[in-house]
Amino acid sequence: MASTTAAPPVCYYDSNVSFFYLNVNKTIPEEWRPQDYVVVGLGLTVCVFIILTNILVMSAIFMNRRFHYPIYYLLGNLAAADLFAGIAYMHLMFHTGPWTKKLSIYQWFLRQGLIDTSLTASVINLMAIALERHQTIFTMQLHSSMTNRRVILLILAIWLIAIVMGLVPTMGWNCMCDLQNCSKMAPLYSRSYLVFWAVLNLFSFTVMVVVYTRIFIYVRRKNLRMSQHTSQTKHKETVVSLMRTVFMILGCFVICWTPGLVLLLLDGVNCGCGVLTYEKYMLVLAG
Repeated sequence: MASTTAAPPVCYYDSNVSFFYLNVNKTIPEEWRPQDYVVVGLGLTVCVFIILTNILVMSAIFMNRRFHYPIYYLLGNLAAADLFAGIAYMHLMFHTGPWTKKLSIYQWFLRQGLIDTSLTASVINLMAIALERHQTIFTMQLHSSMTNRRVILLILAIWLIAIVMGLVPTMGWNCMCDLQNCSKMAPLYSRSYLVFWAVLNLFSFTVMVVVYTRIFIYVRRKNLRMSQHTSQTKHKETVVSLMRTVFMILGCFVICWTPGLVLLLLDGVNCGCGVLTYEKYMLVLAG
């Protein structure tokens, strides 16, 4: 009786980027339109602003000894992540639109990997800041008791995780040997990777919501208990100011990140709901 063996998967390592875009029916524009120049021009302007602003933030933290505490080191690292994001998006601006056709597969992975790395670093750093604030506030401290060595190790861990996440698709979690599993939004990415990426970031977002909510409730209760030692007007102003700050942080994060992550998740589960129709709007919102 003859044994049957499964045929080895066919891989398309030698194909160009256009092949994978055609595979998912995603079009690459042939030429630049006037509105495309406007979008790229505005994008580059924003990138330069982000880069310069975060250089100033990092310089201020480095040069001012009053800021040499764990929370400020983490804020400086967040500025570094945002600086890297500005560079990544500037690189994207010079490798998008009709220029996409000229990219090799590895240039395309580099373009996407830079963005993935910067976004991962920002999200993890925001979560680290939330946890640090939670620990200091609940122990009635102004600054964290973490040593500089631990903060440096934490920062190195953040960037290590971010770099690994950016390299994962290049190292094999892609669809070049499984065309049926290709993403519509990122045609060389595996849909299973998009599900993993979206769920991981949404989980991080949920953790931050829980942490900041606990901080808000705790501080509000402390203010209520201490209101007898504080004028009513000042007490109300403190509570309102805290509410505004907390909801501004959470609101901005929800508005800017959640829609794009949900769209990636829908693409990952192959919902067939026309994700490409909303892709540009979500990317602009996240930017």
